[in-house]
Amino acid sequence: MRIISGKNKGKRINVPKKLPIRPTTDQSKEAIFNIIQNRYNFESIKVLDLYTGSGNISYEFSSRGVDHITSIDNNHKCVNFIKSISNDLNLNINVKKTDVFKFLKTNTLSYDIIFCDPPYDYSIGNYTEIQNLIFNNNTLNIDGIFILEHSKKIKLNSIDNFKESREYGGCSFSFFYL
Repeated sequence: MRIISGKNKGKRINVPKKLPIRPTTDQSKEAIFNIIQNRYNFESIKVLDLYTGSGNISYEFSSRGVDHITSIDNNHKCVNFIKSISNDLNLNINVKKTDVFKFLKTNTLSYDIIFCDPPYDYSIGNYTEIQNLIFNNNTLNIDGIFILEHSKKIKLNSIDNFKESREYGGCSFSFFYL
């Protein structure tokens, strides 16, 4: 895994094999960032990274200048790994060990970009619940975007606020906004 752009461009991060993760590929990550970098000034936004896993997406946002990043994962090994890398690279990532659904039910902050990479075995009901919690609790700012990574076998175009989906390799990214 590597950071594609920004102050840590080209930095390789060796992820321990013991982490229960499926990192977003560099190719997919680059495509997603090409889409969103033209929409936002990274120095002035807040990002929420749900099911952060290795922290791959959070590192990329931080490297590109985002100062307000909240990363959520319920695995203590993932959380500790992200804290370690964040300290080593002097990244400003606020990582929390908690369940995503619990976090979304109690969170009072709003974000400009929400990236979510849940387990691929989630049902349409799980994806719908995440989307409902985000939009019903005003977790996404008015001009914000919610990006949901999922298996390309799943189609989420029936979920409220769905705008488009893009496929890269074996995965899809669905985009939601008001």
